[in-house]
Amino acid sequence: MRQKTLLTMIGILCLGLIMSPLVLKTAQAKEEVINLKLANFFPPMADQSKICEEFVKDVEKRTGGRIKIRYYAGGSLLGGPDMYQGIEGGIADIGYAQVYYTTGRMPVTEAVGLPLGHPSSWVSSNALNDFYFKVRPKEWDRVKVLWLHAAMPSLILCKKPVRKLEDLAGLSIKAPGVPGEIIKALGGTPTPTPMGETYDALAKGIIDGVYVPFEPLKTWRFAEVVNYTTLCWQIGNTYPWYMVMNKNSYKKLPPDLKEIFDSLCGEYAVRYALLWNTIEFNGKIYGEKKGIEYIHLSDAEAARWKKAVEPVITNYVKSMVEKGFAESEVNGWISFLRERIEYYTKKQIEYRIPSPVGPKGMRPEDIGK
Repeated sequence: MRQKTLLTMIGILCLGLIMSPLVLKTAQAKEEVINLKLANFFPPMADQSKICEEFVKDVEKRTGGRIKIRYYAGGSLLGGPDMYQGIEGGIADIGYAQVYYTTGRMPVTEAVGLPLGHPSSWVSSNALNDFYFKVRPKEWDRVKVLWLHAAMPSLILCKKPVRKLEDLAGLSIKAPGVPGEIIKALGGTPTPTPMGETYDALAKGIIDGVYVPFEPLKTWRFAEVVNYTTLCWQIGNTYPWYMVMNKNSYKKLPPDLKEIFDSLCGEYAVRYALLWNTIEFNGKIYGEKKGIEYIHLSDAEAARWKKAVEPVITNYVKSMVEKGFAESEVNGWISFLRERIEYYTKKQIEYRIPSPVGPKGMRPEDIGK
């Protein structure tokens, strides 16, 4: 009996010696802090930067400090044009930028920026996400998409008044990618000026204007160097934005942290869509204070602009067919986006979410009537 008891005790001791390193390793894994880097090119004081900081703090809080993110704003780690490749290559783990900074890299997603009648950032953000989950473009396969959103329809911020199509002739307007094709169709001359260089280019008269929403009037201080803004929302193109993560960095997250991280990203997808509505109002108000004249298109003039940009959509379809996509497939994307835009426009009016531009029922003066 004593011998049996002794053998049992020896066995338990041996098992303990075997298991101890495993238990220790598991405990260490649970306590291990995962350090990540997030890059953003917006100036630190911009609302887009502030919400990135909130995301960083929320990640650390919700994970109990097991994930810590070092935040690089103002292009201090990666600029807009370098963002996607920088995330893919691991220079940063997470990055925020817009699709047209790397025109041609995400050609399917560029369909969202066509002049399809986006009236607001809330509508375009929801339409963009629906499009992504329906089509699942392979162009995003090299990174982990955390969330997508889109800006308000672009307007023409200019040093000279643009009241009709003919006024754009001879004007140099910053507009990359598909937005550049839109400016060209309207009679202007598009330029690919980097955002960080645009203020000086406007101030020195190197370019005449920029094709963006209200927001840069304040965020990038364009209200100091332009005098007019043409509210051409009826042609409704938008800039698609992304927050993506290096695939390997995401894969290294333990399952429990992935669950927390994914849930938080879902929350921020909604917050970003609403944020852009807010910052557009801020940009518009700032422009008013700086004396910017806002030019509204008449229905007749807006119809001329809409007709003028139709070739942009046609040319996009042709270019995608040349890349190997079926014409019916590409036309299907466009039809789906139009349907989603119409659906969410009605929903925004129903939910009484105000927008600084857009159809009747969406603007503040219509809310509450």
